[in-house]
Amino acid sequence: MADRSATRRVRTGGVRTTVARHATGRDRHPLVSFLAMVAVVVGVVGASAAGLVAFHVWDAANSLNANAVALGDDDVLPPSLGAIEGGVNLLVVGTDSCEGANAALSGACQNGDTDGERNDVTMLVHISDEPRRVTVVSFPRDMIVPIPSCPYPDGTGSYSAMSAQMLNASYMYGGLACTAATVEQLIGDEIDFAAAIRWTGVINMSDAIGGVDVCVAGDVSDPHTGLTLAAGNHTLQGAQALQFLRMRHGIGDGSDLGRISNQQQFMSSMVRKLQSGQVLANPSVLLNLATTAVDQVQQQQLVLSQSLANPTLMVQIAMAVKDVPYEDIVFVQYPTEYSYDYGASRVLPVTAAADVLFSALRENKPLTLTGEASQGYGVEVTGEAAQPGASATPDPSATPSPSDGAAGEAAGEPGGAAGEERVDLPSDIAGQTAAQTTCTVPGG
Repeated sequence: MADRSATRRVRTGGVRTTVARHATGRDRHPLVSFLAMVAVVVGVVGASAAGLVAFHVWDAANSLNANAVALGDDDVLPPSLGAIEGGVNLLVVGTDSCEGANAALSGACQNGDTDGERNDVTMLVHISDEPRRVTVVSFPRDMIVPIPSCPYPDGTGSYSAMSAQMLNASYMYGGLACTAATVEQLIGDEIDFAAAIRWTGVINMSDAIGGVDVCVAGDVSDPHTGLTLAAGNHTLQGAQALQFLRMRHGIGDGSDLGRISNQQQFMSSMVRKLQSGQVLANPSVLLNLATTAVDQVQQQQLVLSQSLANPTLMVQIAMAVKDVPYEDIVFVQYPTEYSYDYGASRVLPVTAAADVLFSALRENKPLTLTGEASQGYGVEVTGEAAQPGASATPDPSATPSPSDGAAGEAAGEPGGAAGEERVDLPSDIAGQTAAQTTCTVPGG
């Protein structure tokens, strides 16, 4: 497909804005960077009293837009600060680039055991319409999927469609455009926005946020990433944060599925930190996040689409997600099953279970996890986190908000809103909510 196009629908202030989108083959973004930028905007819009931060963030966002990659003929959004309306699908991709400083972070790069830049991490962030919910779906890199015809990076032709390839080959064949097209075909829905980050970008952004707290249930050691952690709690940033996100040897069953749940522990903890006063109420941290993101764009370690880098849109997305309860921030793995026809570590999509998930997302139904926290035995649930500002003992006389799922359940209303029923996901869909604290399980 030499010229793939789609229609991206964005509502702003009650008016639906239609934006033509043409895919591009340049490299792009894990969830660390997107949520970090969301945190910057949330802090400014939500209640930061520092006008200096507001100015710098707005200026930084404009700088990002100047260096962003076009996904198509993006229409200019109206200058509204209202929360974005309608459901939004954001694709975030982390790549295993061997360019520049990234090469020193991978033994495969140093040994020449690579055949192109691949999407080592592929996640879909779905933000629902009111009531607001956030669902992050991780797609195993070793999942065997059809890859549609994708254009050559130089625009001279197209790769032929392939019926069965590992998902992480999609980026190598056609960049972010090809990965987006592959995921769209898999989920039966459109990708509205996309972004990508390389390894050094992850390191720098985790430094800017001040680290993320993680837990390991026992001593772990991964000779492939070089990370060794003793049992207990750790605050990871920089190179250690990247090693933790990439680690799979020495935890769970050693598979990519175990690594996904490890990443979900990291992201869940990061969400709790972003919603806490450690970040959103700290103007200096917010300013550092904004300037670091600009630096990563300039160094080509972080690439945002023009639509995502739009300051107004960033504000709208931030306002849509900043108050979502922990219970309604759900991290799941796309359901799979092992297939030894393609190799011992390869997995196949379980589409029947996935259809239940994506149908619930389209209908904006609250989700209930019935399966394990990890398909690869990578983590175990250890407790529950308290929402910032939530009282320890609920007031039985209080009237629950229709958007407050936890309060609604406490009052006997399934799913939060009156009459709203939760969707029990099939047990072969693993995952956790931001309300659950988990620990990494050592391998063996």
